[in-house]
Amino acid sequence: MHHDPYSETVQYRDEHLKSVSHDHFKLNELHLNIFQRITAIALTQVSNYYGPPPSPFTFFVMGSAGRMEQSVWSDQDHGIIYLDSSDEAKTYYLALGKEISKGLYQAGYQYCDGGVMASNPFWCKSLNEWEQQLSKWMVESTWESIRYLLIFLDGRAIYGESSFISKLKGQIYQNMNQHHLLAKSLRNTLHLKKGINVLGQLLVDTHGPHAGKLNIKEIGLFPYVNAIRLLSMKEKSHETSSLLRMEKLPDSCFPANDKSFYKKQFLKLLNYRLLFSDHKDYDSGHYISISKLTKDQTKEVKEIIKNGAALFHHIKRLLEKDGSDEDE
Repeated sequence: MHHDPYSETVQYRDEHLKSVSHDHFKLNELHLNIFQRITAIALTQVSNYYGPPPSPFTFFVMGSAGRMEQSVWSDQDHGIIYLDSSDEAKTYYLALGKEISKGLYQAGYQYCDGGVMASNPFWCKSLNEWEQQLSKWMVESTWESIRYLLIFLDGRAIYGESSFISKLKGQIYQNMNQHHLLAKSLRNTLHLKKGINVLGQLLVDTHGPHAGKLNIKEIGLFPYVNAIRLLSMKEKSHETSSLLRMEKLPDSCFPANDKSFYKKQFLKLLNYRLLFSDHKDYDSGHYISISKLTKDQTKEVKEIIKNGAALFHHIKRLLEKDGSDEDE
């Protein structure tokens, strides 16, 4: 029988998942560990076929993996940056991207619907091509280009030459004011999905596979994630996790007692997701069954959602005030 190079990692995941599935930090450590194992195996596979890597490169993750906010299941959001601009390198790293995607898929990480994966030439580029791509996104500044820049800013190198990603983020930050990226990023993330109706009840999905459940990802987590990313951009921070982004913000723009309050709120929300989602697959992990919550828990979830919306609006006002100063 043909030996599957990823089977041991799949087994490793199955053995360890249960024990960490209620601990946000340990769970995300496990995901990182699995991603790194799979990347190493994929590299061996490709090297056996194409020879050693033709140039330094980095494999980086984005989305919830980039922010270290993965749930029990997670999809794939990743890319590759390599130094050498030759066609040979392009062929090599696309093959590597495909191999990594395949390995991750076998380990239970579903493919990204939007194709944000290193197996797609759009997310697998030489450093030079990446620099051109980022410039193009900044100059175009369409809704989609800004979305791509925000996705990229959540990028975290997990294998290889991590300086490539810092260099590219530095390029974004250098051009941020010139292209009014903060104002445009704010507009891109303005739409908050309402979580509480006028009667103060939680708004659940009314039909479809998650009827009766609360979309905790969009209603609960996103206002925090988006608000904190904006503040973090303003400070030109390279952190990707929302909790670390908050920690690193200077007290002048985010007072220490607010910081500790919002960190606790966000972490509570991540833990509610781990405890009350039905983690049978990736999509179900974004929803919580509010019927399983006690009265006090329901009240707390509402508070956390309200606080997330308040945080977002506070940061919106802050950035708008700064923006108007910039234009003078």
